[in-house]
Amino acid sequence: MLDREGYRPNVGIILVNQKNEVFWGKRIREHAWQFPQGGIKYGESPVQAMYRELQEEVGLLPEHVRILGRTRDWLRYNVPSHFIRRDSRGHYKGQKQIWFLLRLVGRDTDVCLRASGHPEFDAWRWSHYWVPLESVIDFKREVYSLALNELAGILFRRGGDTRYLRQRGNGERKPAALDKKDIPHAAPSACRPSEEGAYRLEGGTAKENTSHAAPSASPPRGLHAARIHQAQDSPQGLSRVQTHPEEGSLGGGPATKKHAHTIG
Repeated sequence: MLDREGYRPNVGIILVNQKNEVFWGKRIREHAWQFPQGGIKYGESPVQAMYRELQEEVGLLPEHVRILGRTRDWLRYNVPSHFIRRDSRGHYKGQKQIWFLLRLVGRDTDVCLRASGHPEFDAWRWSHYWVPLESVIDFKREVYSLALNELAGILFRRGGDTRYLRQRGNGERKPAALDKKDIPHAAPSACRPSEEGAYRLEGGTAKENTSHAAPSASPPRGLHAARIHQAQDSPQGLSRVQTHPEEGSLGGGPATKKHAHTIG
């Protein structure tokens, strides 16, 4: 679904934990890491689309998160022509996005990367708030910068900590007010405890999260091993990768964060 200008309506999700670190997901079978995002279906409001994408891609329900804010306006980016499918050239320009800032009020173990039949991610981790801005693919950097800066005004000032707030000058927009009537009824998670194998990297060693994961012969090597597709990615770090923009692919961040999780 495109608007008259050739932009696809989309929602982006910045999910933060109690330390104000952001959820950073690794696209399945790729080296690209990104925020959860997805298109708005016909008849959906941005809030409804956000909750649907949150459950489909991350496995979280409305009860697991609290909405802190959203961007006031649509944020647009143009996709370079060589990334656009031939049958879409001439009328598709890119994406226009409403970004939501959510606080995780549940547990890390509530995350389920196989909540839908078509997983978007095969690993995830918590990263510093600004890491995605430094590693995102070039043509998306402006949108990431606008979203992160606008929503940082809520996140850090509300907590009384402005150390990481990047100044935007007099043109800074106030986040939009939210209408919470679109919160859907809770549905059961598609993940069963025996299927949710998760790993966390601590001190350079991958450790299994045994609080909900099935027994495993051995933990994966490095940040990127993911048993869902039986692939061994490079353990040398996360590189920026240019992948299909219509799927929301982003570049990866540095491999220095201490937590990483993979699905079983």
